[in-house]
Amino acid sequence: MGEYQYFEFAAIDRPLTAAEQRELRRVSTRGEISATSFVNEYEWGDFKGDPNVWMARYFDAHLYYANWGFRHVALRLPLSVLDPATAARYCRGEAATSWATTTHVIVDLAIDDEEGDYDEFDPEDWLSEITPVRTELAAGDFRSLYLGWLRVVQERALDGAELEPPVPAGLGGLTAAQRALVDFLRIDADLLRAAAQGDDQTAAPRLRAVRELLAAESA
Repeated sequence: MGEYQYFEFAAIDRPLTAAEQRELRRVSTRGEISATSFVNEYEWGDFKGDPNVWMARYFDAHLYYANWGFRHVALRLPLSVLDPATAARYCRGEAATSWATTTHVIVDLAIDDEEGDYDEFDPEDWLSEITPVRTELAAGDFRSLYLGWLRVVQERALDGAELEPPVPAGLGGLTAAQRALVDFLRIDADLLRAAAQGDDQTAAPRLRAVRELLAAESA
């Protein structure tokens, strides 16, 4: 299989107007556009829009997949339900970033896996499986933010002196959407298991266990 890219955007809080759909059509002549979504696949050529601009203006969720190893999911929430400062406490590296507009905060989670996914693979159900995380975040369940931080840890992108962010309860019993996020971000199962020990421990022993696991894998 040659190079393949998949783009999907979802409008959840409000449908796109007819004028907004026309704006998207001017960017993409082949994309599947409706009042609630945009979907397009590329085996040649590339996406002509700017995902950040589209998230700021039109959409509440976005998924990008490239079979050379890049995966990216973005979730947009109103400032009234997620404080940008809260998101920033967890989003501290290239694998987990956050940014804000005047009305929303956007959480970006991504991986760039050099091994790639050149086998046949269908990404079409991923966004619908992950999107419930957005509702969970709005309700104050920050486990998905912690999973993003854990992916940053997995990539060894944090300084050893950096403190662990607040640990949400229930890491040992993730929701279906959170499990889908774990799979999408390829979070190491042993790393997640070590982090989940924190349900019964203080932060220091849990973080020490995570770092010891990473050190053992590097040996």
